[in-house]
Amino acid sequence: MVPVVPVTTSIDGVMDYQDAVDALYGRMPARMGPSLDRITRLAELLDHPERTAPAVHLTGTNGKTTTARMVASLLAAFGVGAGVYTSPHLQDVRERVALATRPISTGEFAETWAYLEPFLAEVDQASDQPVTFYEALTALAFVWFAELPVDAQVVEVGMGGTWDATNLVHGDVAVINRVDLDHPELGDTPAAVAVEKAGIIKRGATVVSQAQDDDVLAVIGERAERQEARLLVAGRDFGVERRRQAVGGQLVDLRTPGGVVPDVLVPLHGRHQADNAAGALVAVEAFLGAHEGAWGPGTDAPAAARRELDPDTVRAGFAAVTSPGRLEVVSRQPLVLLDGAHNPAGARALAAALLEEFVVDRRTLVVACLADKDVRGILEGLAPATGRLIVTTNRSPRAAPAERLRKEAEALGLHAEVAPDVATAVARAVDGAAETEAVVVTGSLSTVGEARDLLIGTGPA
Repeated sequence: MVPVVPVTTSIDGVMDYQDAVDALYGRMPARMGPSLDRITRLAELLDHPERTAPAVHLTGTNGKTTTARMVASLLAAFGVGAGVYTSPHLQDVRERVALATRPISTGEFAETWAYLEPFLAEVDQASDQPVTFYEALTALAFVWFAELPVDAQVVEVGMGGTWDATNLVHGDVAVINRVDLDHPELGDTPAAVAVEKAGIIKRGATVVSQAQDDDVLAVIGERAERQEARLLVAGRDFGVERRRQAVGGQLVDLRTPGGVVPDVLVPLHGRHQADNAAGALVAVEAFLGAHEGAWGPGTDAPAAARRELDPDTVRAGFAAVTSPGRLEVVSRQPLVLLDGAHNPAGARALAAALLEEFVVDRRTLVVACLADKDVRGILEGLAPATGRLIVTTNRSPRAAPAERLRKEAEALGLHAEVAPDVATAVARAVDGAAETEAVVVTGSLSTVGEARDLLIGTGPA
């Protein structure tokens, strides 16, 4: 028997935001399997809101959210209003659904959810399990984008690609960040994972791929060829020509198929963010039709976009980029950084950035991970930049026990202190840090979200 998800109503007939959020979270699935049946049926009932604006679709193992925010900021600089759908969130679910940098308001969220509920109920009744949290939120994003309406959609997959609920969009540009291991259900090798992620490549699209291992690139290339898609690869077709540190971030020269845009300030830290910037710029170049790559079936690019990318506009777009929880500086004395590195590749990138860009007397790392992640791999990746180590447990129901982190650290030859929760760990780290030292909170986006609540306050990041 199909579980019944109650329809949310209020006394005065107006949907309350918190009631809408509670109803959404009530759809967390007890089990999951690869299926697009529910989201497809829902989109049909809603008259396909995902088709109302052309899309840039993003996948990969790390950096998807940052790259999506870069693409949206660049499009906004060129006069293109982009709806942005990302996941997961740090502090407030509204972070996932935004118009450029403006999250959906509480009123808009509640109103859109109220509109959506009868359609959700109909699909629930016809399915072997109710529409899930992620499917419902994806539909809400599509509906809100259609209602605004937006000129473009920048859509990040939640996990994988082929079977992700976002894969209903026809991404005229598909961005594939570097593919590595993260979710074990996607595959046990990067090449196996790439099969799932390459599923976002649609017929005739432009594919923008970061540098990949040879076997991963072969998978992406084969899919692109089958779909008659144009493949642009970092290093060969675009990339970072020059990079140097700057106040508040880095100054980069970015090469695209159209030429080089020099002296671009990217207000984010780490070589990986420079790579993300290069991919984002090429994606926007292709999307706006400066070179091959359609604006969208049956549509034309806005007049403002029908030209080569103006370097000053590109610089303005990047200057406005923010990426909370990604090597984010939230305090200077002592230096406190938040980074959601939650897999070995992310941990290695974080350690490299800390060693290169944040020279301090000592670093205290506060680490809390999820149980289904490669905890030892994360700690091993962080080890080169680790001084004092405090391990703890975040509030996620999927959290790894702090004692497990302690044992994994010990196996790597690292001494770890144990704190009962993130609040205690952060307070202990900050209180014990001198002005010339740094505190880094990492291991999970859930951990970073809790730290942001403590250090910055609640609300959308």
